[in-house]
Amino acid sequence: MQSKYVNLQRANKFKITDTNLTVPIEFVLLGFSDIPQLHWFLFGIFFFIYMTILLGNGLIILITRVEPTLQSPMYFFISNLSFLEICYVSVTLPRMLMDLFTLKGNISFLACATQMCLFLILGGTECFLLAVMAYDRYVAICNPLHYPIVMSSKVCTQLVVGSWVIGAPIQVGQTYQILSLPFCESNQINHFFCDMPPLLRLACGNIFVNELVVFIFVVLIVTIPFILILASYSRIISTILKLPSKTGRTKAFSTCSSHLIVVFLFYGSASITYLKPKSNKYEETDKLLSVFYTILTPMFNPLIYSLRNKDVTRALKKLFTRLLAL
Repeated sequence: MQSKYVNLQRANKFKITDTNLTVPIEFVLLGFSDIPQLHWFLFGIFFFIYMTILLGNGLIILITRVEPTLQSPMYFFISNLSFLEICYVSVTLPRMLMDLFTLKGNISFLACATQMCLFLILGGTECFLLAVMAYDRYVAICNPLHYPIVMSSKVCTQLVVGSWVIGAPIQVGQTYQILSLPFCESNQINHFFCDMPPLLRLACGNIFVNELVVFIFVVLIVTIPFILILASYSRIISTILKLPSKTGRTKAFSTCSSHLIVVFLFYGSASITYLKPKSNKYEETDKLLSVFYTILTPMFNPLIYSLRNKDVTRALKKLFTRLLAL
């Protein structure tokens, strides 16, 4: 594929003067172009996964709205997480499906910037929302008598809104900073969507300061919520172990286990991708890890919350019974 560039003459702030730098009109997402013989198979697999994500998370949202037994803060947060997962995966998967169908990966500079910005905002929102859900479990288990007051409807709404907006300005700034860098070698992104690590590999010149700023902001967005989650669960586990009844301990652990699984699935793969040093030899690894936390984790979440939660299972059975009776 031929690259499309516009030549610019400008002084470089990295002291590279009188040099032709280039700004891409469009990028080319290589995606899975190295295995073209499997593109229809991959299209079928990812299309099935996308439909599963929409259906699974959609059902979670529906039952938490219509089932009276699920009208509690915990399920309010689970519902918002499901909505977030639908948005999160819709930023990347439809585009990847189109590229697999057309065998073209061309994406305009503006579309690439929009995709990356939305992806970063939604990823940051998930980090904070998972921390909010951990705080909810902390209050429910460690301060059960104050739970209805502390986790009122107003507070829950404020926590969810805060999760959505707190990291957005940072992510918009991250996007602007990265796409303002000079791209003077290639416009081919070895990934299936516009993301920070593969775009940084295309930048030229001395970008150490830019990489450092990106690293600092990623650490803030990823590690601060993760530390809050660890702090919440350290108190939760300490409280649970002090419960006199084995049945009580088992029940308390069961209300937290689903959330812990989701946390480690999401944070494990995302942290490896964004916190390791930039290197071309990790490109394929990054791609595989990105498939995991951008596609597979949103697919697993409804299964984790439904199969491991008796209230959700009962609500689903009741919903299907009503639908069959129509």
